Amino acid sequence: MVDARDISGKQKQIAVSEFFEKNKHFLGFDSLQRSLITAVKEAVDNSLDACEEARILPNIVVEINRLKGEDIELISQDNGPGIPRDAIENVFGKFLLGSRFHAIRQTRGQQGIGITGVVMYAQLTTGAKTRVISKIANDSSAVFVELGLDTRKNRAIKSKERREVWIDENTGEEVRHGLKISTIMKAKYQRGKQSVYQYLRMTSIVNPHATISLIVRGRDGEILEEGKWIRTSERLPRVVEEIKPHPHGIQLGTLQRMLRESEQRKMTSFLRHNFSGVSVRAAKEVLSTSAIEDDRVPKRINSEDAKKLIASFQKVKLLPPPTDCLSPIDDLLIKKGLSKAIDSRFASTVTRLPTVSQGNPFQIEVGLVFGGDISADGPIEVLRFANRVPLMYQQGGCALTKAIESIDWKRYGLDHPGGKGLPKGAAAVLIHLASTNVQFTSEAKEAVADNEEVFDEIRKGLLEVGRGLKNHLKKKDQRKKAKEKFELVNVILPEIAKKTSKILGREEPDLAPVITQIMNAVFCEEELGWDKERKLATCSIKIFNYTARARAYTILLKWPENENITMVENSNGGRKEARGIWAWRLDTLNPGTSTTISVSLSGLSKGDWTDTDIFFRGNGDIIGATKIDEKILEEIRKSEALTAIRNEISESESQEVNEVVSERELVEKEETNNSDGINIFADFEEGSE
Repeated sequence: MVDARDISGKQKQIAVSEFFEKNKHFLGFDSLQRSLITAVKEAVDNSLDACEEARILPNIVVEINRLKGEDIELISQDNGPGIPRDAIENVFGKFLLGSRFHAIRQTRGQQGIGITGVVMYAQLTTGAKTRVISKIANDSSAVFVELGLDTRKNRAIKSKERREVWIDENTGEEVRHGLKISTIMKAKYQRGKQSVYQYLRMTSIVNPHATISLIVRGRDGEILEEGKWIRTSERLPRVVEEIKPHPHGIQLGTLQRMLRESEQRKMTSFLRHNFSGVSVRAAKEVLSTSAIEDDRVPKRINSEDAKKLIASFQKVKLLPPPTDCLSPIDDLLIKKGLSKAIDSRFASTVTRLPTVSQGNPFQIEVGLVFGGDISADGPIEVLRFANRVPLMYQQGGCALTKAIESIDWKRYGLDHPGGKGLPKGAAAVLIHLASTNVQFTSEAKEAVADNEEVFDEIRKGLLEVGRGLKNHLKKKDQRKKAKEKFELVNVILPEIAKKTSKILGREEPDLAPVITQIMNAVFCEEELGWDKERKLATCSIKIFNYTARARAYTILLKWPENENITMVENSNGGRKEARGIWAWRLDTLNPGTSTTISVSLSGLSKGDWTDTDIFFRGNGDIIGATKIDEKILEEIRKSEALTAIRNEISESESQEVNEVVSERELVEKEETNNSDGINIFADFEEGSE
């Protein structure tokens, strides 16, 4: 029998870098083709994050050079802020070192694993060190260094470090700030849907503020493939704010740790200052439901009481967490991103309002493009993204794909045999999930796990863009038929009238009433344009009444309303029906007459507003417009009202917390100076709560 001491004596602690060295597939390095995509992804994600944090419009260049055998050289360069000399070895040579792991906000990465994994994989497969050039704006020269990885100690091994002026090889100019990484690894470059080219193409769609270039060279230096996706927007993503955890997403162990580490003296203070969404009322109600006294010191709360708190969090009505921790792409920017990667005739996009799942804020964005150069053979193209990062693998097992498959696309104009799987047709669907905590199916972050709230939000977004496609196809078909009929009537009738009048020796009759009776329809035509001198986007809506009686309608325009875009000119007044929906009442439109509605928008650039939807209320159809769905309009209004209330309460709570904190600091100062040692802080807490 083996002695237990001998068994326990063999146990050794391993470094996290050693673990990943033996389990590199956890990091996405499980095949030669995928290893290259993973390496490019980590480099590009870091570049985008760095540029956005420094408020720099990203210029990213990726070069791939085939060498002997399966060796490939990967070079990535950006114009970001660079990395200070003292931080380079930690950034590239230490696993689980990062600035975002404990931050609750939308980020591309969190764990601090990615780029160190690239250094490790290169060293593991070719023995090559990773060369880094870093230049920050305040330094006169750049740092040149080669890095390896000591996997036993989880730290970088530096060599050949020097400083000199960095001259860009392509432009011949001195680089003011930026970062360049080059390494050699065993990998395989391959064209197709799961390729570096496709990854960068998808990345450019959801990052329209970035210019991304790719060049792939063969062993003899010949160019095998290249691509360049120029930025279509000068607007950087908004800065996201870090938020506190929400009680609905907290686990028992985490709560116990927070209680142990708390510096608060009362439970109400602990709840209000460590969680988002907890008002004074809610804090007291949580404690009352848990049968925990307010004056209990958080550090002394035992496990049973902690369990009661967790249960109370689910029973008490709490405010939702703030949503300024999210950075959606925006409808117009999604269209711009899609336009630079896909040539299409129609695009419909929607950014849903933020919502919450298990205490984690999230937001869904959906885009659909149709026609143009998109192939009509086979299933539609699916573009999946999580926090602006493309998801390239496990499409079938992803909740985003399942949401697409749950829609009956035949109702919206796409071929959907049997109503199962992906529809067929000349279309591409984009889904972007922005969240503080994206739930993936595995560590590789290739597919989003099932979540009922996320699934429902995606479905709603898909239904909305589906209706947009249906309206587009219907409007296109109506206008085509009406145009053929109108042209036929306007060509044949005048000829008949002319010849008949000549034979009878009479004047040609006024054909307008006759044409009106034959056409018997109301037409709508919209024209979007650009006022170059005033830099305004314009929209003109013309309504023609080709019927025998007067008509009355309410015309509704869908326009890209947000905090940066305003309606500065409006010929007919009207009123706002909902966010992005403006309405005009046309009381009388006489037979054979027309009316025009004109608006101008500021805050847009040329080419931003290229497509819109016109809706109507009233009896009788309008060719070129769609009857408004009042249920959908009411849903939009309710969502807006809920968001407004949420923002108002959040602002109020934030102001109240700031006031309490300020008073607390004053009281603590008085307490320190109190020679009698009277604890006035406890009295203050009782009153302030």
